[in-house]
Amino acid sequence: MAENPEKFDTATAAWREWQDAPWGRLRYTLAEANLMRHLDDGPGGGPLRVLDLAGGDGGDALRLAARGHHVTVVDHAPAMLAAAEARAAGSGLPERVTCVLADVHALPAEIADGGFDVVLCHNLLQYVDDVPGTLATAIAPLKEGGLLSVMAMNRHSAPLNVAVRQLDPAAALAALDTDRLRTEMFDSDLTLHTAEEIIPALEAHGCRDVHHYGIRSFCDYLTDDARKYDPAYYADLERLELATTARVPYMHTARLFQLTARKRPSR
Repeated sequence: MAENPEKFDTATAAWREWQDAPWGRLRYTLAEANLMRHLDDGPGGGPLRVLDLAGGDGGDALRLAARGHHVTVVDHAPAMLAAAEARAAGSGLPERVTCVLADVHALPAEIADGGFDVVLCHNLLQYVDDVPGTLATAIAPLKEGGLLSVMAMNRHSAPLNVAVRQLDPAAALAALDTDRLRTEMFDSDLTLHTAEEIIPALEAHGCRDVHHYGIRSFCDYLTDDARKYDPAYYADLERLELATTARVPYMHTARLFQLTARKRPSR
């Protein structure tokens, strides 16, 4: 990856705080709920082998480990992986979470050829230059028929987000024609994508049964962030988000998109 891992290490505390905020909790709750639509038990009804690429401090991994699955987290930021290990230990799940320090584009052979049941590629595409190559890297460790989950920031949401939250129609107009966004938390320039662009790329790499979901279809356009911390209000918002994650047209303007797909068996 082109990004310096130190950028992510220095933001570990801020990232954990973001995860605990309502919008962070929704991101993980919705991703897990959408995965549960497609996850089957492993061979003989046992746990699944999951690979979490660029899995950071284990936000996705711990939820799946808590369900009994074995998760390998790969990341190139040492502090993020240390946080993932600490979270797994604190949750009583150290035996179900394995952390590997590596660049996702240079995976160790035992991972690259590992025959995983599930691969997560969440919030990675916006940081890479070679999207097709990254998707190929994510698909390769999957068993035939295995499940891939891809999540990325949605370019369709950028103009709407600017217009609603910044009340700046001129900036929203400019956002219609750019695929770039700056993230201050990780001090990085991001490239925004759309599900409509990524779906054909997945199919070209031998994936089938692609499903499109939206992550935070409403949350980011409700400007009273303080109110989202109220438990009753949050519960209503979560129910709304779960009800619309797979409903047209809401997933098309959600802040992030999630795609699930199966690796096509070789002929």
